[in-house]
Amino acid sequence: QLRLVQSGGGSVQTGGSLRLSCAISGRSFSPGAMAWYRQAPGKEREVVATIIANGQANYADSVKGRFTISKDKTGQIIYLQMNNLKPEDTAEYYCRLPRFDLWGQGTQVTVSL
Repeated sequence: QLRLVQSGGGSVQTGGSLRLSCAISGRSFSPGAMAWYRQAPGKEREVVATIIANGQANYADSVKGRFTISKDKTGQIIYLQMNNLKPEDTAEYYCRLPRFDLWGQGTQVTVSL
């Protein structure tokens, strides 16, 4: 069964760093585009970063210069390196495989003052 399995996340203070990982499980193939989303309490889910097959990345304005999306050589694992974290980055983070509209299980990121 095709799944996205997330790891990483946790709690840090303002200015800290965290890295999220998302691995495709259940099938080996070239996934094409993948993305990271986040959803804060009381807010809609929003896209944070996307990466396409050739490695080109795009970011939400709110995270540009602080977050980096990347993938391993196989394209089966994507990462979200989050630096200089701010309290407004606090949210549940999800990876997504648009080709199959598949979502990871979510992981909490909490940034305190």
